[in-house]
Amino acid sequence: MIAKVGIFGAIVGGLYFLFNFFSGGSISEPTTAADADPSAYAGEAHFLPGKISGSQVYNYQDFDLSYNEKYEQADWVAYILTRENLDKPWGERVDNFRPDPAIRTGSATPSDYQGSGYDRGHLVPAADMAFDAVAMDETFLMSNISPQSRNFNQGIWRELEELTRDWAKKFKRLYIVSGPVLSEAPKGYIGKGNQVAIPVAYFKVILDIDEPEQKGIAFLLNNEVNYEPLYKFAVSIDEVEELTGINFFEDFMPEALENQMESSFNIDLWPMSKSKYDLRVEKWNK
Repeated sequence: MIAKVGIFGAIVGGLYFLFNFFSGGSISEPTTAADADPSAYAGEAHFLPGKISGSQVYNYQDFDLSYNEKYEQADWVAYILTRENLDKPWGERVDNFRPDPAIRTGSATPSDYQGSGYDRGHLVPAADMAFDAVAMDETFLMSNISPQSRNFNQGIWRELEELTRDWAKKFKRLYIVSGPVLSEAPKGYIGKGNQVAIPVAYFKVILDIDEPEQKGIAFLLNNEVNYEPLYKFAVSIDEVEELTGINFFEDFMPEALENQMESSFNIDLWPMSKSKYDLRVEKWNK
């Protein structure tokens, strides 16, 4: 898939309360945006994407996900990434990959990935949750894992994850939705106990609604090694919605404002890193 760079401009209003999201409370049953002042956000309790038929939304301490039993992985994961949390001391990473007992239909297991040649790729990066031991540990639940090509997971996907943390530090707070592209036929399946689909591509949708520059952007990346600059894979949020069938931020803000925020982007507002690109090409992709 080929990303097209567009021009973005958006004007948005304020927002309120973090309690529902960061307390781990359920936010999967929002009211409609019509209940809010049409000039303002409906509130962070409305942040989650639209529901997907046949999938179930699960709430964790600091992120949420929609689990798709057919493909044995999440349709999407959603969370808020903040400068405040990233500036906290990082806990020690423990690779505690394990089945997710919360998944009612049963999640994939670590053994499904053994001998497959694919990495257990995080959708919510462990480093994004390193500020809290419980939050980071939950990223190793297999509901948050998807089969990724090794040089993709450790290459361009890693570069995007690291850049997203840089952007969160720069812009204070970002709304993140990531996931596999399950609307296209999988590359194949892995697993003895479960049939875990191998996605052809992945997306990451990023929204910045804090002053002074309010903006959105998305990325579509094929599940394979890549030597091209990351900016070439930037797309509008609308393009990801069209490809995946997922409606992002549907109750987060009034429809006219949502359309404006999602229809275009400005790559110049999202600074890239030549040093990270060089690391990927010269080291991470090897």
